Amino acid sequence: MSTDALDELDFGILHLLQEDARNTSPVDMEELLPVSDTTIRNRIEKLEERGVIKGYVPLIDYEAAGFPLRVKLVCTAPVRERSALAGEVLQLSHVVDVEEMLSARENIRVQVVTNKSEELNEVTSQLDALGLTIERESILRETHSRPFNHFGENMVSNE
Repeated sequence: MSTDALDELDFGILHLLQEDARNTSPVDMEELLPVSDTTIRNRIEKLEERGVIKGYVPLIDYEAAGFPLRVKLVCTAPVRERSALAGEVLQLSHVVDVEEMLSARENIRVQVVTNKSEELNEVTSQLDALGLTIERESILRETHSRPFNHFGENMVSNE
C-alpha cells in the first residue's frame, strides 16, 4: 500500500461511498464534487489499488433472511496466535464477523449467525478445539452503525 496521504478529494469520495456506495455512481458524485466523473473513477481505482477501499458488501438483515439467532462470542486467544486464529475462525461455518482486539484477554470477538442452537453449539465446540476460551456469549438484538464522519463531508457540495 502506498503511504501517500489522502487529499480532500479522496476524502470526499470516501464520504459519498460510505453514505450509499450502491446507488452513488461517479456521474452522481460529479454533481457534488468539483471534478469530472473520469477523475472520480480514477481516484476510486487508486483507492482500491492502495487498499483504502477493500470492497463493497451488502448490509444484510439476517433475521429477515431467516437467521434470527445472532450471537456475539467474546473469546481469549493466546496473544502470539491471535491473528492466525482470527483467520481460522472466520472460515468456520456460520461465522460472519471476527474482530481481533489488541489486548491480552478477550481479544477475539466472533459473530455467529444461525437459525439452530445445534449449529451454535458446533461453532463453540470448534472454537474450543482451536484453543480459544469463550469468555462471554451474548445474543445480539440489533446492530446500529453509521459511516465515519470525518471523510470529506466539507468537500461535498450540498446543492
